[in-house]
Amino acid sequence: MLKFHRDTGSPLMVNAYPYFSYNAQNLNYAVFRPNAGVYDAAAKLNYTSMFEAQMDAVYTAMKKLGYGDVEIAVGEAGWPTEADAGQVGVGVDEARDFNAGMMRVVSGGKGTPLMPGKSFETYIFSLFDENQKPLPVAERHFGIFNPDFTPKYDLGLLTQSPSPSPSPNPSPKPSPGPSPKPSPSGGGKWCVAKAGADATDLQNNINYACGYVDCKPIQSGGACFNPNTVASHAAYVMNAYYQANGRHDYDCDFKGTGVVTSSDPITGAANTSPDGAQQVRPARGQRGRQPPAHILREAAALAVAPPGG
Repeated sequence: MLKFHRDTGSPLMVNAYPYFSYNAQNLNYAVFRPNAGVYDAAAKLNYTSMFEAQMDAVYTAMKKLGYGDVEIAVGEAGWPTEADAGQVGVGVDEARDFNAGMMRVVSGGKGTPLMPGKSFETYIFSLFDENQKPLPVAERHFGIFNPDFTPKYDLGLLTQSPSPSPSPNPSPKPSPGPSPKPSPSGGGKWCVAKAGADATDLQNNINYACGYVDCKPIQSGGACFNPNTVASHAAYVMNAYYQANGRHDYDCDFKGTGVVTSSDPITGAANTSPDGAQQVRPARGQRGRQPPAHILREAAALAVAPPGG
């Protein structure tokens, strides 16, 4: 089969479903919420999302067979909004967090730990609920839209705003020799850690967000390295992540440790822009422009094509 894909230049379609592998203990890991991660001793990598781990597992198997050059596409993936009574981890918030996180991975240009710089053709399952499916209940509720085409939750798929001028150092895909100075941006909203947030939780926030934004400014010698404290570094990274993803309130949740403020919280060396943090744009300068989408798979899935793809 892999030889066929290589010969025809077609991708291997993978159904990546963290939903079918999650439990109450690893829910945050499954739905792209801040977490300490899972260390892969063989790859010597720490994964903070199950989706990326699944994709890299497929790639590793293909590479071992000599087909690491065959492209991978996500045939379907999603998360339900309803389930049987008492099932933990199913609801609108979890579905939104999973699909939004997956879209960042597949269309942001960052790739996965073993496939850096990759974008993936991806189909979100599904467009609407399927109320005639047999039990369990969750199988009927993977839809992201209601029957009247109103969204169940905001993924930004129905909005469009003007694209900004290209950034000389777009993130989360870093470019060589980035400028240490944050670039100006507006908005008047910032994401900060809640007072009294636990240091371990803040470190988890740093570990998670640095997978999506450029964290060089908080590294030794960076413009925002000092004060060298977990709280200070978390403040920078949480806000950078929030700014990069469009300033949605849910992008500042961080498992209940973040809060949105209209008062600029940053002072000192790091305060070199109105947002108090380096403006971080998605790869290829596409901030504010949502991934193009079209309906395929007999109107049962929503295609999220990589930017420029």
